[in-house]
Amino acid sequence: MAESHAFRSGCPINLTLEILGDRWSLLVLRDMMFGDRRHFRELLGKSEEGIASNILADRLKKLQAEGMITRADDPTHKQKAIYSLTEKAIQLVPIMAMVGGWGRRHLAVTEDLSIRAQLLEEGGPDMWDAFMDELRRRHLGQPGEGRSVLAELRAAYEEVCARNREA
Repeated sequence: MAESHAFRSGCPINLTLEILGDRWSLLVLRDMMFGDRRHFRELLGKSEEGIASNILADRLKKLQAEGMITRADDPTHKQKAIYSLTEKAIQLVPIMAMVGGWGRRHLAVTEDLSIRAQLLEEGGPDMWDAFMDELRRRHLGQPGEGRSVLAELRAAYEEVCARNREA
């Protein structure tokens, strides 16, 4: 292959893992997709897993080099950059939904952090398509209106958190 680094094989699963298989890359994409985090400080400070700043910087560079995200100057602040998902990353929504659903069914998850996975799993391909369309509007600037799956997921999360605080 003529790429800048050698891959172990041409297997599609291997090639995907070469890009997404480290400890943090999928979590950064998750936070951009489901947490609507687009600035370095948001990704750093709001990560449930506590990513270190040097690791985050490295993963953002890696994801950008692989064409999963783009980086642009933030017009609202001279010293900030805004990160956006590319179509390549947006097409991971069904995979993220399936991975989240599998984890919810087979692992000891918390209700508040698994409610989005549950809703996406139950919503199926129609919800995934609506969410991908929403991400295209938010990250790629595609015109149009439509369902805000992000708002639905956020509302469900907040409802579960409020219910748990009351209990």
